Amino acid sequence: MHCPFCQAEDTKVIDSRLVADGSQTRRRRECEVCHSRFTTFETADLALPRVVKNDGERQPFNGSKLKRGMLRALEKRPLSSEEIDTVFGKILNEIRTSGLREIPSLKIGEIMMNALKEVDTVAYVRFASVYRDFQDIKDFSTEINSLSKEKPKKESKKKTKK
Repeated sequence: MHCPFCQAEDTKVIDSRLVADGSQTRRRRECEVCHSRFTTFETADLALPRVVKNDGERQPFNGSKLKRGMLRALEKRPLSSEEIDTVFGKILNEIRTSGLREIPSLKIGEIMMNALKEVDTVAYVRFASVYRDFQDIKDFSTEINSLSKEKPKKESKKKTKK
């Protein structure tokens, strides 16, 4: 690994640990020439399927585009960066393990919606409103009502005085 500061070829690994859902390795490195420290992330380079758009066009999978959409839905929501990375890793893993050489963009949207529904219903509704092209308040209301039926309210625990 080249040093990003002095471009020296020799760096040593000081610390390694798994991050996200274990699909990524974080390495703390030190340059043996200038002694600067920096962090690298290592992931397996696995082939992702090509994306088939609604108009039939085929494109290479673009993970950064997918993550941008996810981050937009999760904006100002109470999820940590690690939780977001974990959810994104699960989405990529589901796409990777689908075994498909080409995947419809609609399927990717469904995978994203299911993942968001599990972690944050507000982010789910935000994403669904764009993905499903909600036109008015009735569309939002219908989606929220379906969520309410899916997730029964938790029983409230009342403290009893002794």
